[in-house]
Amino acid sequence: MADDSREVVTHIKNQALVKERRRQIVDAAVKLFIENGYHKTTTRALARETGLSIGSLYEYVSTKDDVLYLVCIAIHSAVEQAVKDALAKPTVGKDALAEVIREYFFVCNRMSDHVLLMYQVTHFLPLKWQEKVLEAELRITNLFIGAMRELREIGKLPNLDDPTINFIGHNISVLGHTWAYRRWYFAKHFSIEQYIEQQTEFIMSFLRGKK
Repeated sequence: MADDSREVVTHIKNQALVKERRRQIVDAAVKLFIENGYHKTTTRALARETGLSIGSLYEYVSTKDDVLYLVCIAIHSAVEQAVKDALAKPTVGKDALAEVIREYFFVCNRMSDHVLLMYQVTHFLPLKWQEKVLEAELRITNLFIGAMRELREIGKLPNLDDPTINFIGHNISVLGHTWAYRRWYFAKHFSIEQYIEQQTEFIMSFLRGKK
Protein backbone atom coordinates (compact mmCIF):
# COMPACT_ATOMS: atom_id res chain seq x y z
CA MET A 1 0.00 0.00 0.00
CA ALA A 2 1.45 3.33 -1.04
CA ASP A 3 2.27 5.77 1.76
CA ASP A 4 1.11 9.02 0.16
CA SER A 5 1.52 10.88 3.44
CA ARG A 6 5.27 10.89 2.84
CA GLU A 7 4.61 13.55 0.21
CA VAL A 8 4.08 16.01 3.07
CA VAL A 9 7.38 17.42 4.30
CA THR A 10 8.34 16.93 7.95
CA HIS A 11 11.42 17.92 9.93
CA ILE A 12 11.07 14.97 12.33
CA LYS A 13 13.21 11.89 11.63
CA ASN A 14 11.29 9.52 13.92
CA GLN A 15 8.67 8.14 11.51
CA ALA A 16 6.68 6.42 14.27
CA LEU A 17 6.31 9.75 16.04
CA VAL A 18 5.37 11.46 12.77
CA LYS A 19 2.64 8.86 12.21
CA GLU A 20 1.29 9.28 15.75
CA ARG A 21 1.27 13.08 15.68
CA ARG A 22 -0.28 13.21 12.23
CA ARG A 23 -3.05 10.89 13.40
CA GLN A 24 -3.76 13.40 16.19
CA ILE A 25 -3.71 16.26 13.71
CA VAL A 26 -6.06 14.45 11.31
CA ASP A 27 -8.59 13.62 14.05
CA ALA A 28 -8.54 17.20 15.32
CA ALA A 29 -8.84 18.59 11.80
CA VAL A 30 -11.89 16.45 10.95
CA LYS A 31 -13.65 17.68 14.09
CA LEU A 32 -12.83 21.36 13.48
CA PHE A 33 -13.41 21.33 9.72
CA ILE A 34 -16.88 19.83 10.28
CA GLU A 35 -17.75 22.22 13.12
CA ASN A 36 -16.32 25.43 11.68
CA GLY A 37 -15.64 24.81 8.01
CA TYR A 38 -12.27 24.45 6.33
CA HIS A 39 -11.61 28.13 5.69
CA LYS A 40 -12.65 29.29 9.16
CA THR A 41 -10.45 26.77 10.94
CA THR A 42 -7.10 28.35 11.78
CA THR A 43 -3.80 26.57 12.30
CA ARG A 44 -3.83 28.02 15.81
CA ALA A 45 -7.14 26.28 16.50
CA LEU A 46 -5.72 23.04 15.06
CA ALA A 47 -2.71 23.27 17.33
CA ARG A 48 -4.90 23.93 20.36
CA GLU A 49 -7.18 20.98 19.55
CA THR A 50 -4.21 18.61 19.21
CA GLY A 51 -2.46 19.96 22.30
CA LEU A 52 0.55 21.04 20.26
CA SER A 53 2.17 24.45 20.06
CA ILE A 54 2.07 26.26 16.73
CA GLY A 55 5.79 25.61 16.38
CA SER A 56 5.36 21.90 17.04
CA LEU A 57 2.46 21.67 14.58
CA TYR A 58 4.65 23.11 11.83
CA GLU A 59 7.21 20.38 12.44
CA TYR A 60 4.71 17.87 11.03
CA VAL A 61 2.91 19.95 8.38
CA SER A 62 3.76 23.11 6.48
CA THR A 63 0.29 24.44 5.59
CA LYS A 64 -3.39 23.87 6.26
CA ASP A 65 -3.56 22.33 2.78
CA ASP A 66 -1.14 19.68 4.03
CA VAL A 67 -3.53 18.90 6.88
CA LEU A 68 -6.48 18.53 4.51
CA TYR A 69 -4.42 16.27 2.27
CA LEU A 70 -3.47 14.11 5.25
CA VAL A 71 -7.16 13.82 6.17
CA CYS A 72 -7.97 12.53 2.67
CA ILE A 73 -5.05 10.11 2.66
CA ALA A 74 -5.93 8.79 6.14
CA ILE A 75 -9.41 7.94 4.87
CA HIS A 76 -8.10 6.11 1.83
CA SER A 77 -5.43 4.26 3.81
CA ALA A 78 -7.99 2.92 6.30
CA VAL A 79 -10.40 1.89 3.56
CA GLU A 80 -7.67 0.30 1.42
CA GLN A 81 -6.37 -1.73 4.37
CA ALA A 82 -9.87 -2.96 5.27
CA VAL A 83 -10.47 -4.11 1.70
CA LYS A 84 -7.09 -5.86 1.53
CA ASP A 85 -7.77 -7.59 4.87
CA ALA A 86 -11.10 -8.83 3.53
CA LEU A 87 -9.45 -10.11 0.35
CA ALA A 88 -6.96 -12.06 2.47
CA LYS A 89 -9.70 -14.00 4.30
CA PRO A 90 -10.11 -17.68 3.34
CA THR A 91 -13.38 -17.21 1.47
CA VAL A 92 -13.76 -18.21 -2.16
CA GLY A 93 -15.84 -17.33 -5.18
CA LYS A 94 -18.56 -14.76 -4.96
CA ASP A 95 -18.64 -15.10 -1.16
CA ALA A 96 -15.20 -13.50 -1.17
CA LEU A 97 -16.45 -10.52 -3.17
CA ALA A 98 -19.48 -10.15 -0.86
CA GLU A 99 -17.13 -10.14 2.16
CA VAL A 100 -14.98 -7.44 0.55
CA ILE A 101 -18.04 -5.29 -0.14
CA ARG A 102 -19.24 -5.80 3.43
CA GLU A 103 -15.95 -4.74 5.02
CA TYR A 104 -15.67 -1.78 2.68
CA PHE A 105 -19.13 -0.52 3.64
CA PHE A 106 -18.35 -1.00 7.33
CA VAL A 107 -15.22 1.12 7.18
CA CYS A 108 -17.10 3.78 5.19
CA ASN A 109 -19.62 3.82 8.04
CA ARG A 110 -16.92 4.09 10.71
CA MET A 111 -15.31 6.98 8.85
CA SER A 112 -18.51 8.55 7.52
CA ASP A 113 -17.66 12.01 8.87
CA HIS A 114 -14.24 11.79 7.23
CA VAL A 115 -15.73 10.63 3.91
CA LEU A 116 -18.31 13.41 3.90
CA LEU A 117 -15.66 15.99 4.68
CA MET A 118 -13.45 14.69 1.89
CA TYR A 119 -16.23 15.21 -0.66
CA GLN A 120 -16.91 18.70 0.63
CA VAL A 121 -13.40 20.11 0.67
CA THR A 122 -11.08 18.15 -1.64
CA HIS A 123 -11.51 20.79 -4.35
CA PHE A 124 -9.78 23.29 -2.04
CA LEU A 125 -6.54 21.32 -2.32
CA PRO A 126 -3.73 22.36 -4.68
CA LEU A 127 -3.83 20.43 -7.94
CA LYS A 128 -0.88 18.19 -7.00
CA TRP A 129 -2.71 17.00 -3.89
CA GLN A 130 -6.02 16.56 -5.75
CA GLU A 131 -4.28 14.25 -8.19
CA LYS A 132 -2.82 12.18 -5.34
CA VAL A 133 -6.24 11.87 -3.69
CA LEU A 134 -7.76 10.67 -6.96
CA GLU A 135 -4.95 8.14 -7.38
CA ALA A 136 -5.69 6.78 -3.91
CA GLU A 137 -9.39 6.58 -4.73
CA LEU A 138 -8.68 4.62 -7.89
CA ARG A 139 -6.39 2.19 -6.05
CA ILE A 140 -9.34 1.17 -3.88
CA THR A 141 -11.70 0.81 -6.84
CA ASN A 142 -9.07 -1.27 -8.62
CA LEU A 143 -9.10 -3.75 -5.72
CA PHE A 144 -12.78 -4.47 -6.47
CA ILE A 145 -12.06 -4.67 -10.18
CA GLY A 146 -9.15 -7.04 -9.57
CA ALA A 147 -11.28 -9.31 -7.36
CA MET A 148 -13.94 -9.59 -10.07
CA ARG A 149 -11.35 -10.31 -12.73
CA GLU A 150 -10.01 -13.15 -10.60
CA LEU A 151 -13.53 -14.56 -10.27
CA ARG A 152 -13.91 -14.39 -14.03
CA GLU A 153 -10.62 -16.26 -14.49
CA ILE A 154 -11.84 -19.16 -12.34
CA GLY A 155 -15.15 -19.28 -14.17
CA LYS A 156 -17.38 -17.57 -11.61
CA LEU A 157 -18.12 -14.52 -13.77
CA PRO A 158 -17.59 -15.88 -17.29
CA ASN A 159 -19.75 -13.38 -19.16
CA LEU A 160 -18.42 -10.13 -17.70
CA ASP A 161 -16.19 -8.14 -20.01
CA ASP A 162 -13.63 -5.62 -18.75
CA PRO A 163 -15.81 -2.51 -19.28
CA THR A 164 -18.65 -4.10 -17.27
CA ILE A 165 -16.32 -5.14 -14.46
CA ASN A 166 -14.86 -1.64 -14.42
CA PHE A 167 -18.34 -0.15 -14.21
CA ILE A 168 -19.38 -2.43 -11.33
CA GLY A 169 -16.14 -1.67 -9.46
CA HIS A 170 -16.82 2.05 -9.56
CA ASN A 171 -20.42 1.48 -8.47
CA ILE A 172 -19.26 -0.48 -5.41
CA SER A 173 -16.93 2.38 -4.51
CA VAL A 174 -19.68 5.00 -4.82
CA LEU A 175 -22.28 2.94 -2.93
CA GLY A 176 -19.98 2.79 0.09
CA HIS A 177 -19.61 6.55 0.09
CA THR A 178 -23.35 7.02 -0.43
CA TRP A 179 -24.02 5.94 3.15
CA ALA A 180 -21.86 8.84 4.34
CA TYR A 181 -23.34 11.65 2.29
CA ARG A 182 -26.96 10.43 2.43
CA ARG A 183 -26.76 9.15 5.99
CA TRP A 184 -29.22 11.91 7.00
CA TYR A 185 -31.86 9.85 5.16
CA PHE A 186 -30.67 6.24 5.23
CA ALA A 187 -29.97 6.18 8.97
CA LYS A 188 -33.64 6.99 9.62
CA HIS A 189 -34.80 3.96 7.68
CA PHE A 190 -31.99 1.38 7.78
CA SER A 191 -29.33 0.18 10.16
CA ILE A 192 -25.86 -0.05 8.63
CA GLU A 193 -26.29 -3.84 8.61
CA GLN A 194 -29.52 -3.54 6.63
CA TYR A 195 -27.94 -1.06 4.24
CA ILE A 196 -25.00 -3.41 3.63
CA GLU A 197 -27.30 -6.39 3.15
CA GLN A 198 -29.53 -4.55 0.67
CA GLN A 199 -26.71 -3.04 -1.36
CA THR A 200 -24.67 -6.25 -1.41
CA GLU A 201 -27.69 -8.20 -2.59
CA PHE A 202 -28.27 -5.60 -5.29
CA ILE A 203 -24.71 -5.97 -6.58
CA MET A 204 -24.63 -9.76 -6.30
CA SER A 205 -28.02 -10.17 -7.98
CA PHE A 206 -26.68 -8.26 -10.95
CA LEU A 207 -23.68 -10.60 -11.08
CA ARG A 208 -25.93 -13.65 -10.84
CA GLY A 209 -27.90 -12.33 -13.79
CA LYS A 210 -24.69 -12.33 -15.84
CA LYS A 211 -24.08 -16.06 -15.58
